[in-house]
Amino acid sequence: MQAVPGRSNGWWISPAVPTIANCALAVLWTFSALGGWGDAAFCGENEKRDAGCGEGFADAVLVSAPIAALAAIVAVAAWGIPGVRRRPYRLDAVLTAAAFGWVLAEGVLFIGGYLAKP
Repeated sequence: MQAVPGRSNGWWISPAVPTIANCALAVLWTFSALGGWGDAAFCGENEKRDAGCGEGFADAVLVSAPIAALAAIVAVAAWGIPGVRRRPYRLDAVLTAAAFGWVLAEGVLFIGGYLAKP
């Protein structure tokens, strides 16, 4: 008897794990891009802040925002579309793709911040 229909013999990972990973990556991107973490890390704070660097980092945020939005849409769609939600392998694949999207968005922020850094 299988505990989860649609899974063959092997390891089973709860869909809560990739869902929590997606949420954590979304929070990290939000704080880095919109919360000021990335700007402070690359461009400095208060009187030591480089205005030109801040503009460059804002450009990096604009480039990474569509990637982050797509990752969010994919993660929500994984749970919202019954054909994906009810098939464990599809759910795993879609949630993994969303996590890679978040990692890509963070990578764009990091590279953009590094390039903007004085």
